[in-house]
Amino acid sequence: MILMGVRWTKIEETSQTGFMPTSTANTWSTGINAPGGLVDTLQLRYDLTFADTPVPNGDISNLVDNFRVILNGEVIYDFNAGATYIGVAAGPSQFGYLMNHIGGRVVEDPNVADNATRVGYFNLPLGRNTPQGVNRYEIIINWAAGAQAIASGNMSYWLRYNPNAQKTTTVVPATSFTHAIAQEQVVVRVPQNVPKGSVVTALAIFNSEESDEYGSQGIRINQLSDFGIPISMYRSNNGDSLNGIMWNAGSTTPGDTQTFSTRLSGAILIPVFGLTGGDIVLSVDSSAATTRRYLPIMTAPVGGKSNDPVRQTQAQVTNTAKATLDGSLQ
Repeated sequence: MILMGVRWTKIEETSQTGFMPTSTANTWSTGINAPGGLVDTLQLRYDLTFADTPVPNGDISNLVDNFRVILNGEVIYDFNAGATYIGVAAGPSQFGYLMNHIGGRVVEDPNVADNATRVGYFNLPLGRNTPQGVNRYEIIINWAAGAQAIASGNMSYWLRYNPNAQKTTTVVPATSFTHAIAQEQVVVRVPQNVPKGSVVTALAIFNSEESDEYGSQGIRINQLSDFGIPISMYRSNNGDSLNGIMWNAGSTTPGDTQTFSTRLSGAILIPVFGLTGGDIVLSVDSSAATTRRYLPIMTAPVGGKSNDPVRQTQAQVTNTAKATLDGSLQ
């Protein structure tokens, strides 16, 4: 397969409502064969119609409880929400917050005239140089229960091939920690079975409640500071405070515009500037007994060419003269 520039390829499509988010929790698990090449993005497109608005003041990403991608047997993306916000006071989702911070994009088209129909896109950054031939994607989404039942719809997976992609992104499994009302040390595990040259670019932290619940000392990452840093300071550093959070507020905003915010309570992304050398040690001041998930975001350089096809790498040397003389007296 020869790829010239950016190219989109549809690899899966379904209209089975049993796979779609609805009024009860459910799972969409699918295995997909796809051609090789340098894949910079995996996209899920959805066009769903419900009995009424499925998330009163949020979008479909609020229903993503877990999203897992396995490529050729390797887990390359593993997101687990600390909390899903689906009530009347719902805002942006933890899933959308993460994706829009790390080079992906989660966006839904606002439509005040029909808030029961949702059209949107989940774009996951991959940056994977897949071999020529057939590659296998196993993709699992666990949907939380929405406010309304699904009536009909369509969902499809797309790959964007881009020979000029520069970085591989790996969303590794989170380290969970059950906090007391205290200042405690947290060790976030950083896996070593990741692409060569991987570094931790950012650390995402998700609370199990829709609130921050940090004490006055906030969070201190040993490799970044000798002092506890308050959450508001992290938000000023990562762009949140500049109306950096965007979502569709349940298709309720006049003019069909996106909604912007300066914070998502219970979620924070901290740039850590390419940490290497092992696990990350934090000191966390918690003002409540709660559970948080600590999720390292890892990136690595990636080349712009497709991998070589399957080939032999060990030579079988033949030498008939040597074979003839092997049994003779030297």
